[in-house]
Amino acid sequence: MRIPLPRLLASFCFCALLTLAACDSADPMNDPGPDDPGPIDPPPPPPPPDDDPVPVPLPVVTVSDVAADPAMGGGGPGSGTGRFTLYDLDENEVVLSWAEEDQAVRDAAINSPTWDIGFQSTTIIFNGGDSGPGMGTAQVLEDLFADVTEAPANGYAADGANADCSTGFAVCTGSDNGWYNYNFMTNIVSPLPGRTIVMTTGEGDYAKVRVMSYYQGAPTDPDPFSDPSRYYTFEYVLQPDGSRNLETTIPDDEG
Repeated sequence: MRIPLPRLLASFCFCALLTLAACDSADPMNDPGPDDPGPIDPPPPPPPPDDDPVPVPLPVVTVSDVAADPAMGGGGPGSGTGRFTLYDLDENEVVLSWAEEDQAVRDAAINSPTWDIGFQSTTIIFNGGDSGPGMGTAQVLEDLFADVTEAPANGYAADGANADCSTGFAVCTGSDNGWYNYNFMTNIVSPLPGRTIVMTTGEGDYAKVRVMSYYQGAPTDPDPFSDPSRYYTFEYVLQPDGSRNLETTIPDDEG
């Protein structure tokens, strides 16, 4: 039987298409293979930065042998030139020495808010009230230095405004009234154990201070006849962020 030519051509084209399709599906370039993972998803975006800074511990700073009008010597409170040494806790440095005699220089330093605490003999002053133009106040806590982890919210007094002291100083003067005991039998000034000064600085930041020794070199058993007195060794913690927290602080991004 003869097949019409158009039908024969159609059948031939159909077979050719089937052959091409089979060849294309068998092409090894198109076969993903058993080890091909297929399409790879893009990596996830990085997490957003943490907007909450991590608090860091506040350092305990120790200062040695700050001279506090030692001109007259002697172990007791005594007298002297009456000139204070002024100290800046933020910069950890003396800003005015007791030895400075130029009254214009002294007046400029005293009337500046940069200093925080001052020493003359056994008297400690703060930059506020009658002592200076700053925001300095203080109080004495009967607590160990390490146990004072937060400054009290109240109870402070500025120099000249402490009704509990006859002199009005924020930290009372006299043996056993403030930070020290004076033994007139041995002529020794000793820091009272378990006493911590909590204060605000000239700029209003909180700090805590512990006097460790009143004698040059901080001898364990001072000899009033051989160890020069009126040399303060003390430790302090300063909170620069304005809070009352005396353990940690938030780092300054600009630091």
